[in-house]
Amino acid sequence: MDPTQFTRISGGQPHPLGAVSDGLGVNFAVFSANATRIELCLFDARGRKELRRFDLPECTDEIWHGYLPDAHPGLVYGYRAHGPHDPRNGHRFNPHKLLLDPYARQLTGPVHWSDALFGYRMKHARADLSIDRRDSAPAMPKAIVAEEAPFTWGNSRPPGTAWNDTVIYEVHVRGASMLREDLRQPLRGTCSALADPRFIEHLQRLGVTAVELLPVHAFLQDRFLTERGLRNYWGYSTLSYFAPEPSYLQHNPNELRQAIRRLHAAGIEVILDVVYNHTCEGNELGPTLSWRGLDNASYYRLVPGDERYYINDTGCGNTVNLSHPRVLQMVTDSLRYWAESYGVDGFRFDLGVTLGREGTGYDPGSGFFDAVLQDPTLARLKLISEPWDVGPDGYQLGNHPPGFAEWNDKFRDADRRYWRADPAMRGEMAARLCGSRDLFDRRHRRPWSSINYVASHDGFTLADIVSYDASHNEANGEGGNDGHGENYSHNWGAEGPTEDPDILQTRKLVQRAQLACVFLSDGTPMLLAGDEFGNSQEGNNNAYCQDNRLSWLDWTQAQDEAGRELSRYTARLIALRRAHPSTRGARYGDANQELAPGVKAIAWFDPAGGELDAVAWESEQDNAMALRRAACREDGSLDVTLLMLNPGGEDVVFQVPPPALAWIRELDSATQAPAAPLAEPAITVAARSVVLLAAAHVPGDPI
Repeated sequence: MDPTQFTRISGGQPHPLGAVSDGLGVNFAVFSANATRIELCLFDARGRKELRRFDLPECTDEIWHGYLPDAHPGLVYGYRAHGPHDPRNGHRFNPHKLLLDPYARQLTGPVHWSDALFGYRMKHARADLSIDRRDSAPAMPKAIVAEEAPFTWGNSRPPGTAWNDTVIYEVHVRGASMLREDLRQPLRGTCSALADPRFIEHLQRLGVTAVELLPVHAFLQDRFLTERGLRNYWGYSTLSYFAPEPSYLQHNPNELRQAIRRLHAAGIEVILDVVYNHTCEGNELGPTLSWRGLDNASYYRLVPGDERYYINDTGCGNTVNLSHPRVLQMVTDSLRYWAESYGVDGFRFDLGVTLGREGTGYDPGSGFFDAVLQDPTLARLKLISEPWDVGPDGYQLGNHPPGFAEWNDKFRDADRRYWRADPAMRGEMAARLCGSRDLFDRRHRRPWSSINYVASHDGFTLADIVSYDASHNEANGEGGNDGHGENYSHNWGAEGPTEDPDILQTRKLVQRAQLACVFLSDGTPMLLAGDEFGNSQEGNNNAYCQDNRLSWLDWTQAQDEAGRELSRYTARLIALRRAHPSTRGARYGDANQELAPGVKAIAWFDPAGGELDAVAWESEQDNAMALRRAACREDGSLDVTLLMLNPGGEDVVFQVPPPALAWIRELDSATQAPAAPLAEPAITVAARSVVLLAAAHVPGDPI
C-alpha cells in the first residue's frame, strides 16, 4: 500500500479507539484532552520513511478522529500531537516526537536509542523544561493497522477450573524454551514453544491447571540496560497494552492464540501478568514515546501544585492515572481485548495497590476495582493482585475486594523461616497453612484468595533459597544494591554449589518440606517454573535484566536423576492435594465444628498428641506440630488428613491423636516410600521433613 495515494481524510467516528478497518477504509481515533491538533503520519511498509501527514479533522468529547478512505490493514502509522509545552503545569506536547497509538495492536521495528527520543534537550541547563526539536521518527517503532487475522477456536473451550482446584505454574515465555535442545532454533523463546506437546505433557505430568505468563505486552528495552549490555528480560516496562511483544512471535500473529488453544485443549488455563501501574516512559527525564506526548497531564498522576514531577508510587518513575475515565477505559479495553480476542482466563496485576489508588490513597472500592468487578467479561476471570507498591500505605495484603486473589508474601516468608528453623514460628506458620484466615476471612472471601508460594520470578528460586545466605547480583551492574535485602534463605554450610553430601541432603530435605507446605495448605498454590527440577539463578535474586542462561530454564537438570526425582515428588504433592479436599479448604467456616465424634474441622497438636495450648503456641524453640483437617466429600464421606511437620535438626516421634482412624501414610517427604497403612499410633518424622496421613470416615460408622 502506497501512502502517497491518499489525498484526503474525512471526519470518521470517535469510537472505537485505535485504528480500525471496515474493509473500505480505516478509522483513526485517539484520546487527548489537552492537545490543540493531532497529525496522523503515514510511513512506508518498513516504517523507515514518513510519506504523508493528515490532521485528524474532528475532535468529539476529547477524542480526535478521522477516516482514511481506501486504507487497509498493514498501513504503518504514528501520531504527532500539538499543544502547550508547559512542563511546570504538566503539559509536554512536542510535535517533533512521533508517538505510538496507545491502542496499537501490532508494532513494527524496535526502539533505536537516540537523544531525539526525548522531548527535552539532553544536558541542557534547564533539563526537562527545555524542548528538543529533532524528529524522533527514525528512532521510533511504528504502529501497524492490524487485521484481526482469522483464527478458528473450533470447539475448544476454556477449562473453567474452579479456584479451589487451581494450581498455578509461573513461567516466562522466552525463558521456558531458550535452552530446549529438542526444539528447532526459530521456535525457542517464542509463544509457539508453549504449544509444543512435550512442554504441555510436562505440565500435565505435574498436574498444574494454569500457566501464569510473565508480561507478554510489548515492552521497552530500557536505555540504561542496553548501555550496560543487558536486556529487559522480565518485561515490566510496557510500551503497548494491546500489542504482543514482537520478539515472542516468529511471523504469525496468531502464535499466542494457537498456544492458548492447545493449552486449553490440555485442560490448562492461561493467566497473563499485566503492568497497568506504570509505563516505560519513566519520570520527567524519560523518553517521549506515546502517552507523555499525547496528553501527559491526563495519562499520569502528577504532583499537585508542581505538575512538572510525577507521583512515583510504583518506584518506576511514573504512575498511570486510573482516576481519569479515559485512562481507566484504556486499561479495561485492553483487559477485554486479551480476554475476548486471545481467550485468556485471568490476569495477575503487577503492583495492584497502585491500580486501587485514588487521590486520597488506596481504596478497595476504587474506580478500577469497581470497573473490573462489574464487567460481565472481566468479573468471571481469575483476578490476582500483587498487593503492594512503594507509595504511602503501600502494603495492602488482605485488603483487596472480594473477587480478587492476592500474592501472599507472608506465606512465602513463613515457609522459608519455618524450615530455616527460626524460633517462635509455630503460630505464624499455622496461620499460613490454614489459608491465612487472619488476612482473608472477611467479606465472605474464600481461602483461594491467598496465593501461596515459596518462590516467584522476583527473588531466589527454590534451589537458591537453600543454597545462598545472600544475593549475588553482581551481573546486574548495580553494585549488589538491588533485589530483596532479606530473603530468609540459608545455605546450610556452603555458599552456592557444593559436593558435600551432608549439605546436599539437607538442602534436598528443606526444599521438599517447603514444597509440601505450598501444596498442602489451604489457598491457591503457585509453583515457579523450574523449581520442580532444581533450577538455579546462581544466587541472583533480581534477574530482571538477565536475558541469558542465568534466567533461562536449564532442562538438562530435569533429565538428571535429582531433577526427575524432584519432579515426581512435586507431581505427587499436587496429586495428593487433588485427592484430599481437606488439604484445600473450600471455605473458612468454623474451625471448631465437629464433623465426626472427636474430629474438628481444624485441630492442632504437639508431637505427644496433645492439643496445642497458649503456652505451646508461644514456645521460642519447639516448632514441631501436627495439623489435622477434615472436610466432607461430595459423596457425604469425610476426608481427614494429619500433616506432621518437623523443622528441627533431629528426628521427632509423633503420637497420632485420637480418635483412632484407619490411617494411610500418604507421604513422607524424607523418603520415596509408597503409601502404606499406618501400623502403630506413633510415627517418626525425620529432621526437616513432613509426613501426611489420610483417612476416610463415613458418618454414622463407629470410630
